[in-house]
Amino acid sequence: MIRCAFSKQRVKQTAFMDPTQIPLRDIHLPPPIGWWPPAPGWWLLPALGVMIIGGLLWLRRRLTRPNVRKTALQELQRLQDDHSPPIAERVGQLSILLRRISLSAYPHRESAGLVGDAWLHFLDRPLGNKGFSEGPGSVLIDAPYRRDAEVDFDALCALCREWIMALPRRPS
Repeated sequence: MIRCAFSKQRVKQTAFMDPTQIPLRDIHLPPPIGWWPPAPGWWLLPALGVMIIGGLLWLRRRLTRPNVRKTALQELQRLQDDHSPPIAERVGQLSILLRRISLSAYPHRESAGLVGDAWLHFLDRPLGNKGFSEGPGSVLIDAPYRRDAEVDFDALCALCREWIMALPRRPS
C-alpha cells in the first residue's frame, strides 16, 4: 500500500487506478466575464471617435469658409470691370469695399471709427508706403462726393489690389 502525501487515506496500488478512488477535486473555472463594464480600451474607442469626428468637422469648416482675400479680389475685379456707374459712384463703392475688408481682417477697434486722413494712414500701414495718403488713394476722401472728380481708377484699383494682398493672415 502507498500512502498519499495529501491525504491520510491509504490507497491500494493496482495496475489500473480507479478514478473514483483518487481523492482529487474537480477543476473550478472562473465565472464567465460579463460585458459590462467594458475594458479601458473600449472606453477610449468612443472618445477617439468623437475626437476624429470633431477634427473632421473643424477641417471641413476651415476648408469651406470664405477667404477674405479671395472674395475681396473678386469683388475688386467686378468693380474694375463694371464701367456703367459714374466714376464718383465707383470710387464710393471701392471705399465701401475697403472698409468691409478692413473690418473683416482687422479688429473693429482699429479700423471701424477711422475717417479722413486717419483712414488713409491706416490703409498705408500694411503697404509701408504713402500710396493712399499721398498717392492715387487720396481720392477716397472726397471723390465719392464730387461730380467731376479726376480719378485714375486703374491706378487706384492696382493700389487696392496691392493692399488686399498685404492683408495679414487670419489666425486659425
